[in-house]
Amino acid sequence: MADSWLTDVPEMSRRDLLEIRQTLDGAYRNFSREYGEGIEAFFDPLLHFLVWFEDLLLATPWWLVIAILAGIAYLASRSWKLPVAVVISFTLIAYLGMWEDTMSTMSIILVCTLVAIGVGVPIGIAMSKSNRTQAVVTPLLDIMQTMPAFVYLIPVVMLLGIGKIPGVIAVVIYAIPPVIRLTNLGIRLVDKDVLEAATAYGANGFQRLFQIQLPLAMPTIMAGINQTIMMALAMVVIASMIGVSGLGQPVLKSITNQYFTLGLLNGLAIVVIAIIFDRVSQSYAKRSQQHLKGGDHD
Repeated sequence: MADSWLTDVPEMSRRDLLEIRQTLDGAYRNFSREYGEGIEAFFDPLLHFLVWFEDLLLATPWWLVIAILAGIAYLASRSWKLPVAVVISFTLIAYLGMWEDTMSTMSIILVCTLVAIGVGVPIGIAMSKSNRTQAVVTPLLDIMQTMPAFVYLIPVVMLLGIGKIPGVIAVVIYAIPPVIRLTNLGIRLVDKDVLEAATAYGANGFQRLFQIQLPLAMPTIMAGINQTIMMALAMVVIASMIGVSGLGQPVLKSITNQYFTLGLLNGLAIVVIAIIFDRVSQSYAKRSQQHLKGGDHD
């Protein structure tokens, strides 16, 4: 018995553990009751924009949406291969009856991406300017990237309930780390000699950032945005569990009812959107890099 501490795993007593859990759960519930409505009101403009954008996509004729997407793909790639792939893919999605769910998914992914860029890029810039900020933010990013996605849903649903905005918040938290990391990395990798030359010519910090560092770091930042889009799409099915409409809902339905074909088709639609977004962002990043190097980007 004297040596039992060598073989027995040291454990907190169940009573103490239960007390800690009840204390933390109670504190978060009180926080939700106290500030939940205020936080929900803060996100109302984002909800209105998301609903408006989704309604806009659904109200726009399908052929016009495809034409706009094909035009964006051509402007990004300056090649006809990608626009043709866009036309064929989205026409097939419409033909198979997944158009409305696809538009809902695209609206939430685009909104989440815009939010992630708007929040993530400034954080990445702040990290690139301060080693102390980087030391504080990096562990938080590690937690965000390794925490199981389902765990994000628990506090968000407790705070805001079920709906689009909790889904957006959960998706953004899950998908934002790449754009933060690669913005920081891209700016730090800018050649110091270039910055010294700019300083010698009288450029201030604002001019160095927006006229030199961000343009030179743009290919790396675009890679981060690309990864953020991919991670946001990966979160679509999980977010459907808290009421986010789109392609994730049929996939969830197919899991609960064992509808193989339904899940396969909607899963493939998510894959198609991911591949197209990936190719468009990569093509734009390559063209911007070639432009900076003075190469031919046509």
